[in-house]
Amino acid sequence: MNDTKNEVKIIAYEPQYKEAFKALNEEWIKAFFVMEAGDYKLLDNPEEHILNKDGHIVFALLDGEVVGTCALVKTEDNPLTFELSKMAVSPKAQGKKLGYLLGNALVEKAKELNAGKVFLVTNSILVPAIKLYEKLGFIHTPIGKAEYDRADVRMELIFNK
Repeated sequence: MNDTKNEVKIIAYEPQYKEAFKALNEEWIKAFFVMEAGDYKLLDNPEEHILNKDGHIVFALLDGEVVGTCALVKTEDNPLTFELSKMAVSPKAQGKKLGYLLGNALVEKAKELNAGKVFLVTNSILVPAIKLYEKLGFIHTPIGKAEYDRADVRMELIFNK
């Protein structure tokens, strides 16, 4: 008998998971912060603001259920730059390294697309997230101007061509 319990799959965006993209992100954002205009823009219309602009969204499925998501939002053409954004993992699935799998899938996608760099913004209270990003190879950079009021940490991953 084939036991598929705890089987994790990372898959590309499918329209049937649009609501999960929003729900997973709203859940964690509201637990720590307040939703901002930039959140609603991306979460309400991911096709328009991410996918149709050469971005990517992935989902983590655990035993067929969506339990995590992350986006790669294109921000510049030259050099090709993406923002790693909207990473969320359901509390019931945390501790299974899904954040790493999601982030790594999109870092690899950025490399495949010959991106010059990927950056992200986060908040210093999200220590596990920051450690995850460091594990993915991101380094701390000055915050500068960020789209989100809650952002007080900026990190980037520069690819050597």
